[in-house]
Amino acid sequence: MLRVRPVHFTSRPDSWEQLLAALGLAKTVDQGQWREFDAGSGRLALHVADAGATDDGTTALGVEVGDLAEFARRTALAAEESGNTVAELIAADHGESCRITGRDGFSFLADKGAREANAAAADPALTVVGVWFTEDPGAAAVTLQDIGARFRPVPDADETADFTAKNGGVLMVRPASGQPRSGLGFEYDGDLGALRDRLTAAGLDVSETEEAFGRTLHVANPDAASGAASPAPEDAAAPHVPPTLWISQRRAAQ
Repeated sequence: MLRVRPVHFTSRPDSWEQLLAALGLAKTVDQGQWREFDAGSGRLALHVADAGATDDGTTALGVEVGDLAEFARRTALAAEESGNTVAELIAADHGESCRITGRDGFSFLADKGAREANAAAADPALTVVGVWFTEDPGAAAVTLQDIGARFRPVPDADETADFTAKNGGVLMVRPASGQPRSGLGFEYDGDLGALRDRLTAAGLDVSETEEAFGRTLHVANPDAASGAASPAPEDAAAPHVPPTLWISQRRAAQ
């Protein structure tokens, strides 16, 4: 199995819960510092962070798999041909995990999926998207293929690459300068206008852009200074925190 499950670190978990509920995710795990939310496709975890900590407002790319040892074996076997992916079983602070490292030095964790998706209460049209920003998008795309993600054709004729996970969620590779990093977004395969109305009714600040291959909603990021009501100086957003989160209309290949 392979399921997309990024981990978002935030000192504003309640604001995030409000946003995720309005988006249509269903909370399925609540252990205080660790909370999980199922979408119609894919899953998102929230990890409570200290305000102002270096990880506050950041997202770590992550996936869930069935058997860690078998996942590591298959990934290593696929990587024998590509030569740019390393899969190693490690003892992480939360337990056994598998660390995947790409040619650009970017790494992310594959954790054992503790439960099946329980998205009955989630909006079936919503998908969680994990993004890998890198100066070497070709190699990153190969790494995602090595872990078993399925290439999804997109209309763009550039260096972008999209992949689906068998058990839910989308992984994207996007070219970017600087250090490789991860990002978070969503796709919506439904009435985007109705979703915008739902977000607005929840008191969220939403805008919309029309792009070549579809529309995208932009909702205020709870971790950004603009997403908080009268934030105190010590709560000001770090430079790495994007001002909005995006929810894109599902684009079909031509």
